[in-house]
Amino acid sequence: MYPIQIITDSTSDLSLEILQEKGIAMVPLYVIFGEKDAYRDSIEISTEDLYKKVDETGELPKTSAPTPVDFHNVFKPYIDEGKSIVYIGLSSQLSATIQNAKIAASEFPEGSIEIVDSLNLSAGIGLLVLKAVDYVREGLTHQEIAAKTREMISKMRTYFAIDTLQYLQKGGRCSSIQSFIGNMLKIRPILKVVEGKILLDQKTRGKREKTLNTLLQQVLKDSDQIDTDRMIIIHSLAPEDLLYLKEELLKVLEVKELIALEAGCVVSSHCGPKTVGIMYNVK
Repeated sequence: MYPIQIITDSTSDLSLEILQEKGIAMVPLYVIFGEKDAYRDSIEISTEDLYKKVDETGELPKTSAPTPVDFHNVFKPYIDEGKSIVYIGLSSQLSATIQNAKIAASEFPEGSIEIVDSLNLSAGIGLLVLKAVDYVREGLTHQEIAAKTREMISKMRTYFAIDTLQYLQKGGRCSSIQSFIGNMLKIRPILKVVEGKILLDQKTRGKREKTLNTLLQQVLKDSDQIDTDRMIIIHSLAPEDLLYLKEELLKVLEVKELIALEAGCVVSSHCGPKTVGIMYNVK
């Protein structure tokens, strides 16, 4: 077996338990309040802490990519151990994270680190990371793992249901939100990730359950193509909604591994509370 280290960033939203169990290293992004209060995502601040600070300060946080130095400090011990690295990170369309990882990788022997731009976010990255771990266990080289992971990217599907427009509007990460931001009559958008960008998929009004069912219907349009070996559902302070999505999905799909996760601070700071998401890949 090749000595390979899989690394991701905190926006993959994989839990600490999964990271430890699978031997995955993680580079945190930063969550910033005010001019200088910067916290390392999932290490120095939790999702609950984030929303508490928003309530206390009345301001939404900003987020920032890890620096090249941050990446260098994570990469170096593994390279010193003689390992090769596959890093799978947040979409280059949304953040400087991938660019900074490439800068850091250039400081190490050529070919020792593969940087994979997920063109995704949240557990859409997480699914790619978990598949990369599978490939490590199959004995593939780090170049083969990176190549196979890149082949998966176009097959990834990431959908979110958002409860409030406040965070999206101020965060500016969804390029198609501004077109209807003036109509604030309890619109709950369904968002999707396309070629690394967050786009508006549908607008829903009315009860929360209607939004959840719209999300489910959108996902189940792919039911004949979904790879049911592994799917992920995720929430930001919406555990009851997550349970509902899980139960409804399992009524229709025979999923071998349906992973439930909580969104970290970076995703939560842009999407807001009561966000839920479903991530999967098509065959």
